[in-house]
Amino acid sequence: MTTPSWRSPALVIVCGGLILSLALGMRHSFGLFLQPMSFDYGWGRETFAFAIALQNLLWGIAQPFTGMIADRFGAGRVVVFGTLAYVAGLVLMPLSDSGVTLSLSAGLLVGLGLSGTGFSIIYGAIGRTVPPHRRTAALGTAGALGSLGQFAMLPFAQHLISSAGWADALWVLAATVAVALLLAVAMAEPRAAATPSATPPQGLWSALAEAFSHRGFWLLGLGFLACGFQLAFIGNHLPAFLTDQGLNANVGMRALALVGLFNVLGTWAWGQMGVHWRAKNLLSILYLLRAGLTAAYMVLPVTATTTYVFAAGMGFLWLGTAPLTSAVLSQIFGVRYISTLFGFVFFSHQVGSFLGVWLGGLVFDATGSYDVVWTLSVGLGVLAALLHYPIDDRTPAATPVPAGRAA
Repeated sequence: MTTPSWRSPALVIVCGGLILSLALGMRHSFGLFLQPMSFDYGWGRETFAFAIALQNLLWGIAQPFTGMIADRFGAGRVVVFGTLAYVAGLVLMPLSDSGVTLSLSAGLLVGLGLSGTGFSIIYGAIGRTVPPHRRTAALGTAGALGSLGQFAMLPFAQHLISSAGWADALWVLAATVAVALLLAVAMAEPRAAATPSATPPQGLWSALAEAFSHRGFWLLGLGFLACGFQLAFIGNHLPAFLTDQGLNANVGMRALALVGLFNVLGTWAWGQMGVHWRAKNLLSILYLLRAGLTAAYMVLPVTATTTYVFAAGMGFLWLGTAPLTSAVLSQIFGVRYISTLFGFVFFSHQVGSFLGVWLGGLVFDATGSYDVVWTLSVGLGVLAALLHYPIDDRTPAATPVPAGRAA
């Protein structure tokens, strides 16, 4: 079965980027709902934080399995499933009046939805469509398009909350996310597209055994845990942190919007840099810059100005990890099972996300401050930089062999 002529690499990149834009843009706005929902239902911050933390964890648990399905049957079916689950979770969130029901809607359903519409599925489809020499740049371009949603969805969500209330805002946002059902058509890969024939096909279990025996695979996963922790903590707790400092609620919305805006440039730029420099070294640099920026924000006075500078800088560093991590995996293990392998590495990212969101709420309720979590975020950034540097990113074919054996 051949690829339809209309399904060009450019179309796959654009539609994949727009799906990421809807999925990640909505996820990026969840922090705006923490305070109004908690106030209306009389919850502590840990209740909402735990539901979002559970969402991140379930997203990570489901990701390897949705990746396996996408590698076997193509990304289109998985995107449709993910979108339907995502929309169902958003529709049910306003009806969730307890921690349990919120965990089922915002946690379980949205988490499953993200596993079918996130990086692993979209990057897998793009990686199988674009030639190797353009792959990192293509992944960065799709990630940049996805970042547009993080910029645009925040003021849109804030406007809906202010004008219609948080419950109606969620229903409108659910209808917006449903647009991904139309974009999924471009993700409908022919089965042959997922099974390159240049070499004898490798079985899934053989590919997993190869990856899990590779030291670099584990280092990538451990480093990605730090990324998840940092992004989830900032994305979900920054608006509340800023109001605690006496700043207007709009400062938090603008800060997260700036993260999304500069993420457009940052994700594209890191993807382009990955064409010219080793992706694993760029990952080390990126994590060190995150740690330094966060440390500077901790010691400076928290004002609207310092917050906007921090948000812009963090936005440039926000999702550059995703195309670089996917590029390292593709370089070492190929693209046949890239959605599955990225899914396993992404599970570690989501464990970090769970800890970042949940510990943020838990520590604040216990101490009345986020200081401990900010400090932990800096330490994890330094650790991630150290973990990525020793990764052996050579393909197995590039490993030297004795001359007699080569003959």
